[in-house]
Amino acid sequence: MLSFKGTLTAELITALLGLVERKLDLLEPQAQVRKRVFNVVMECLQNLFHHTRADEAEADEEGVVVIARTDMGFSVLTGNYMDPASVEQLRAHLDRVNALDPEGLRDLYKNKLADGRYSPVGGGGLGIIDIARRSGRKLEYGFVPHDARRTFFSLNVNVPS
Repeated sequence: MLSFKGTLTAELITALLGLVERKLDLLEPQAQVRKRVFNVVMECLQNLFHHTRADEAEADEEGVVVIARTDMGFSVLTGNYMDPASVEQLRAHLDRVNALDPEGLRDLYKNKLADGRYSPVGGGGLGIIDIARRSGRKLEYGFVPHDARRTFFSLNVNVPS
């Protein structure tokens, strides 16, 4: 449905979301599924925008996003480089989210909203929780060490139709 590799800007995210919306209108008859997929894509693009390392101008520091229609629904795959020192914290957050049922995810979301703490890039950790809530599935992820200062993080979100 869509494949992109590059540096994301706010304007580009808006354009990509418009393209995704138009393609979903053509591919998915159920409005509720279109809305869930669109919201997952939006959160994933925002995560790439805020968390892709922008401190260097290397071509391999860009983000990657692939959105595909599958037999069971839609797959939203994203990837970006990150600081290896942050891997364990992100892995713990993903594992915690994956361990929760829908009610537990709702409670965690509410607690994160109420605590008022934000990361250095301004997020409160709500994006991953929201993605899990909207997809209704466990999040698939991986970390691949690249070198001493970069690890490649991939996230695959399956949204059933």
